Amino acid sequence: MDNTTNSGNVNVLELIEQSIQNGSKGHRKIGKYLLQNYVAASYMTAARLSQEIGISESTMVRYAMELGFDGYPRLQAAIKNAVKNKLTSVQRIAVADKRIGDDVLSSSLHSDIDSLKRTLGSLPKEAFDEAVNIILDAKTLYIIGNRSSTALSSFFGFYLNLLFKDVRLVQNVSGSEIFEQLIHVQDGDAVFGISFPRYSKRTVDAMYFAKRSGAKVIALTDSDQSPIANLADVTLLAANDINSFVDSLVAPMAVLNALIAAIGQRRKEQISTTFTKLEGIWEDYDVYDKDDK
Repeated sequence: MDNTTNSGNVNVLELIEQSIQNGSKGHRKIGKYLLQNYVAASYMTAARLSQEIGISESTMVRYAMELGFDGYPRLQAAIKNAVKNKLTSVQRIAVADKRIGDDVLSSSLHSDIDSLKRTLGSLPKEAFDEAVNIILDAKTLYIIGNRSSTALSSFFGFYLNLLFKDVRLVQNVSGSEIFEQLIHVQDGDAVFGISFPRYSKRTVDAMYFAKRSGAKVIALTDSDQSPIANLADVTLLAANDINSFVDSLVAPMAVLNALIAAIGQRRKEQISTTFTKLEGIWEDYDVYDKDDK
């Protein structure tokens, strides 16, 4: 669940605004605080938030359920997803400073572990399998990732280039050049786009172009509300939390690793032949350090 209720597509911030207009005195108080402090509130527990507002924790839980959520954690997650793309780097630093405290190593690693667990729980096997099938069936596969997602797209492109003859990594460029790299995309091709908050407009535009050209589109992103999810035939969700001004890429990288492994299982003979040739090349051209010194 993202920034919508269990049953509809009403934005969570709109629901909070409505609670100020139509709710009880206590709920109006909560709504006003949330709208004025939504960035900080999205990272507070129910106990901490109720203490800040000056209400009971049970009132906070009832408020979340009144808005249509299963409980406070669902409301908190919805607010977090609604505002995540709006945070500047400076705001990220401020939020992270409050969350992490002095033990940066432990907090950061535990946050990434939690992201992996949430990704495992929210990524349907059917969607994963469909993405694998699309990649295997594609005449040409294009991989797009800009800004911090460039590292992810380069990693994915590196391995898939070893497995397929026609994989094209769309370079992180400005202006119209990104569309020039996609000029030949057509029906039968596939485009794999990667984007996380703050979503790259260039990636969104490139995926819209590919979709309009008839290609199958796969999105790796953090939410069904992501602008590239709306363009995708298949969406793969990976949790992307705010540890600091640095984007956490642990969960998306894990999904890419799983895709590469699944594709490898389906192409065992071809991969075996390819890597036999590669081992010979690496040996002939002394690519790797040897332990025979």
